Amino acid sequence: MRSDLLLLWSTGVPIIDPLIIFLVTGVVSMSAALSAGALNKLSEEEKPPFASTRNGMVTIVMLGNIAALTLVFSAAYGFINLEWWIALLCVFISFPVVHVIVIQQMFGEFKALMLTSPLVILSIPVLYLYW
Repeated sequence: MRSDLLLLWSTGVPIIDPLIIFLVTGVVSMSAALSAGALNKLSEEEKPPFASTRNGMVTIVMLGNIAALTLVFSAAYGFINLEWWIALLCVFISFPVVHVIVIQQMFGEFKALMLTSPLVILSIPVLYLYW
């Protein structure tokens, strides 16, 4: 155990519990993917001004796709490093509930997507580094 701590300390990589990494990366990825999907389904009159343009919709779809891929990466990380049932329950129950009850109610779909997208981009190297 001591040599593992020294090895991580000597490489400069801080020790973070796999559960924390999985929960944070999974929640932001799920929230961004669900927000992009909800914005994509809005009618033309209900869309925010940014989403009314063609480039805006392409950006939203691309952010949703990146978030969905990061969610798959996060789920795989959770299945490998945690008990299988923890990852399964979080992906299908906890992450969507947190998005619908907390994030969507606080920010709305467009702001949630714009706030979680940079966090999704930051989640990719974190998952890769701790894999």
